[in-house]
Amino acid sequence: MTEVTSIDDVQARLAGQDYVCGRALATVLFLSLKLGRPLFLEGEAGTGKTEIAKAVAAALGRRLIRLQCYEGLDASSAVYEWNFAEQMIAIRTAEAAGGADRDMLKTELFTEDYLIERPLLQAMRPQAGGAPVLLIDEIDRTDEPFEAFLLEALSDFQVTIPELGTITAPEPPIVILTSNRTREVHDALKRRCLYHWVDYPSFDREIEILHARAPEAAEGLSREVVAFVQRLRTEDLFKKPGVAETIDWAKCLLALDVLDLSPEVIADTIGAVLKYQDDIQRLQGSEAKRLLDEAKASLEPV
Repeated sequence: MTEVTSIDDVQARLAGQDYVCGRALATVLFLSLKLGRPLFLEGEAGTGKTEIAKAVAAALGRRLIRLQCYEGLDASSAVYEWNFAEQMIAIRTAEAAGGADRDMLKTELFTEDYLIERPLLQAMRPQAGGAPVLLIDEIDRTDEPFEAFLLEALSDFQVTIPELGTITAPEPPIVILTSNRTREVHDALKRRCLYHWVDYPSFDREIEILHARAPEAAEGLSREVVAFVQRLRTEDLFKKPGVAETIDWAKCLLALDVLDLSPEVIADTIGAVLKYQDDIQRLQGSEAKRLLDEAKASLEPV
């Protein structure tokens, strides 16, 4: 697929993937693609950071390679590992066949035939259709040693496997990193990237997103759902609902043929919006009605 030509082109392509993209985000995406710089997306969980990478890959017709970060992730787990089970079978087979030269066997065992490629190594390989989109998701879950390794890998777009040598990407991947800001990511890594804060959408933007992802929902119900969810986000909750929860809830209400919100409907379906019992408990009794009344009062006549 042809490369993006303008900020408007970025918005149009993402709209084609049902991703509603604001001007500021489209601008930093365009610059990231144009300059070949990694993009660092930071924001609250549930604001659609991962979906941005998915939409970009689909819009460009590129493969999406996702490295899901977690505590204790190390360089080898992110790059490669050897298929020990297959190596042991090869050793046993060679022994049963009457033995083999140890040096020759060692050479044969550490070849790409026994290599299991993990996301970072996959992203360095040539791909049909062009360089892939490498999503490094929730980088804030890892620790500083992995950040340091990642900084080096993204600077040169190469990784080293001791038994095979250095593997360099023929074309650098399109790199998108996300962080939920559970901790601060080191400045050195951020400086390597273009930066954008992904916030919860405005009311009008979230309505646009809901229209794109749940077009069957009636206008009145969509407005009530978004108004209620946005009102929820102002409460002192353990986990505020994200855009994904807004979409899920609207689809649940559609499946139940709900035409408008009521305290009873909210009580029956709140598990689509809130995922922690303490938060759900807060909406018991008259609290759901109070928030619903405030949400409806905030709506302007259509």
